[in-house]
Amino acid sequence: MGTRLDQEKEKQKAYAKAVYRMGELIVHRVLRPWLYIDATYFFTSQYWEKKKVVNFLHKFSNSVIRERKTSFREGDEIKKSVEDDFNAKKRLAMLDLLIAAQKAGASISDEGIREEVDTFMFEGHDTTAMSICFTMLLLANHRKIQDKIMEELQDIFEDSDRLPNYQDLQNMTYLEMVIKESLRMYPSVPLIARVTDEDIHTKSGYVVPGSMFVHIYIYDLHHNPKLYPDPEKFDPERFLPENCQKRHPFAYLPFSAGPRNCIGQKFAMLEIKTVISTVLRKFILEPIDTPADIVLIMDLIIRSKNGIRVNFKPRH
Repeated sequence: MGTRLDQEKEKQKAYAKAVYRMGELIVHRVLRPWLYIDATYFFTSQYWEKKKVVNFLHKFSNSVIRERKTSFREGDEIKKSVEDDFNAKKRLAMLDLLIAAQKAGASISDEGIREEVDTFMFEGHDTTAMSICFTMLLLANHRKIQDKIMEELQDIFEDSDRLPNYQDLQNMTYLEMVIKESLRMYPSVPLIARVTDEDIHTKSGYVVPGSMFVHIYIYDLHHNPKLYPDPEKFDPERFLPENCQKRHPFAYLPFSAGPRNCIGQKFAMLEIKTVISTVLRKFILEPIDTPADIVLIMDLIIRSKNGIRVNFKPRH
């Protein structure tokens, strides 16, 4: 978002705690159909706690927006571009673009800006972090795959210790396959929901009526042996272009699909690539836990009940 919160550790912790609690409250309601009725939910303690948590999250987002707007006022007008350390054009942060659009007269209110900030900060908070953790777990337990990533990184960076740029990340094709396979095995969001807009006739002969609330279990889909033979095997080559073409496009849904898919999926992939590539250039990942040790719990996202432990061994 173009802001730094390094000096506000307590606020960061409070925000993370609020996001986690919000997930618990949502799942609590989802699993109790009688609470779908707003009039019933209103009289529960969870409703009032949820309202309190939502207010805190909105207040946090508003503070981020306010800080950015203040920095713009102090720096006169928003520049169309800035120069990074390598004298290359660097794009404005998303929040910068929203504020710039508002200043230019676009019909976006402060509330609209906050909603966009909430989407990226809330939806991308734990999901990306857990994706990184599960990818590191798998790499620690598969040294040959880890070494193959390092060969790709060596081709890209050679002996330079510079930070990756956008083109570098685009060139990390094998690492992208690894991340996709990790997201297949451990999709950040284990299930999504849709409402049917018409009757659907399945191949099994069932009819799903229109206006029906339908759950789609992504975790089960990704572990279906008919779609992914030997589904518990970590095999990034499942995502070679020729192998992807053989599968139905909706057989892989880590970011959902269709018009209501995840708006941050490209950003998330860049973020995961940045972290994993930077870590692997400095450390060898060695296993402490194996995938068999992990006990999964599922609320809004997949988590490990007992944590994920990996040893970081310096390369030099």
